[in-house]
Amino acid sequence: MNLPFSEQLPVSKLAASFGNTSATYKFYWLLGIVELVEEGETSIAKRKLFARMIGNAWYTVHYFHVSFGKQDLIQQAVQIILEQEKLTIDTKKATLLAVLENSPLKSTQQMLFHFNKNVPHWFLSPWFGKLASENDVAYRKRIYASSQVFANDCLYALYDDHIVINPSWVGYLKTNAKVLKDFIYWNLTLFLQVRNPNVPDIANKLIRPPFRGTLTNQRKNYWDIVFQELGTIDCIFTNTTLRQDAYALDHFVPHAFVSHNLIWNLVPIDKSYNSIKSDKLPIMESHFDGFFTLQKTAFEIIHHHSPKNKLLEEYLTLFPELTSADQFDYVRFKEGIQPLVTIAHNNGFGYLL
Repeated sequence: MNLPFSEQLPVSKLAASFGNTSATYKFYWLLGIVELVEEGETSIAKRKLFARMIGNAWYTVHYFHVSFGKQDLIQQAVQIILEQEKLTIDTKKATLLAVLENSPLKSTQQMLFHFNKNVPHWFLSPWFGKLASENDVAYRKRIYASSQVFANDCLYALYDDHIVINPSWVGYLKTNAKVLKDFIYWNLTLFLQVRNPNVPDIANKLIRPPFRGTLTNQRKNYWDIVFQELGTIDCIFTNTTLRQDAYALDHFVPHAFVSHNLIWNLVPIDKSYNSIKSDKLPIMESHFDGFFTLQKTAFEIIHHHSPKNKLLEEYLTLFPELTSADQFDYVRFKEGIQPLVTIAHNNGFGYLL
């Protein structure tokens, strides 16, 4: 993906800022800059930018449990700040930013300004190459001094506690804000996919979705039909009897991990247990057999009553040649589910107690 061309600006330098990246810092730093310039700011407090770095990574770390890599301190900062500021995973971004920008806690302030050590000046390295004779301290000082006169048409000027966007870049950043954010997320996706090779749909785990999507279609056109045929269903988690007018539809492997509502991962459960299960993982030894039996029974019923039901096609991701219930194989189904549960657990999702 390329950035929009400009005859007046060294756009190639901006694109090169993501080269040789070993952590997510530069992605979230530029994202914060673009967001704040969109909001009309050109002289920006560093603390506000560091708060944006944490705020924009918050949901990816806490809800989706995507790993940023061992060297990346944003993930660690996000986890620590959650506890010491007594926040919640679902804290709204505006509230989170207000807390981070104004917190009196020294520990939070230190956590934020840890990123001041390298991020602001290293981001400008494409504009200011390091000289062979320079050590890191001298290099940092030169970047700060040179940036303050916008040498080499650099993106911003660096000061101790704030940055000033180069007036030559303001129009470009505002006009191309959406493309710039797409460019950032595209590069961030590539970066994180390497570190999470078995985690599905990384691109959709970088921002908090406005809503998860309803399960009305899956309920009305699939599971309600199963209930009409069977009368009742026993919850695979609580063994309570479920009826069509009183059940919750939930994801066997958490939605926060799979990021989809495919029918083969949905199961009717006790309404009162839905909040307890939340994003916990099922225990395969205890729950899979019941899940498989219910899934196979449901498939048989829908395939018999409504063989052209579009939801049946979703099973093809697990059974590419599925045409009858006889091919709904226990081993094949388990081989599709077990790795998802294992990988999700390795990425921080806990098991049901």
